[in-house]
Amino acid sequence: MIYLSFGSNLNSKLGSSRFVINKSYSELAKFGIRIVKKSFFYKSKAYPNPRDPEFINTVISVESGFHVRKLLEIILKIEKKFGRVRSNKNAPRVLDIDIIDYHSRNIKNLRNCDDLIVPHSRVSDRLFVLMPLLDVASNWKNSRTGKHIRYLLTKIQRLRDNKITKI
Repeated sequence: MIYLSFGSNLNSKLGSSRFVINKSYSELAKFGIRIVKKSFFYKSKAYPNPRDPEFINTVISVESGFHVRKLLEIILKIEKKFGRVRSNKNAPRVLDIDIIDYHSRNIKNLRNCDDLIVPHSRVSDRLFVLMPLLDVASNWKNSRTGKHIRYLLTKIQRLRDNKITKI
């Protein structure tokens, strides 16, 4: 299975963050990417600057015959279509889509995709990804570390004062 996370903390000219995320699902379908399951939407403070607008996050599981490189290309096109501008790292954004897991494979240093790491390199530290991921994949394990999602959630919630709300 393939798991994609979505985040947004800026409205676009098309509408709210939640609206943009829902519309981006339709864009995936145009490429023949089939959504299997959707998580709830969650709201969390922006990181690293909690004064930035709050984020809306969700995760979906999808089926696709695309190679991970092509999937990334499609995701980048969708982000751009909805107005994603890449400025500073962790800057507020209209739409952010990350490949969290691609068929439980460990992927790193692909030609023409040097910065793509799957499972996502920071998934184990991100409550705003793990909570919605739990909705769609309650038995998920990080293929790089072997850690189960429930273990990761327990670890995160003990180490930090994380605030995340299902909406």
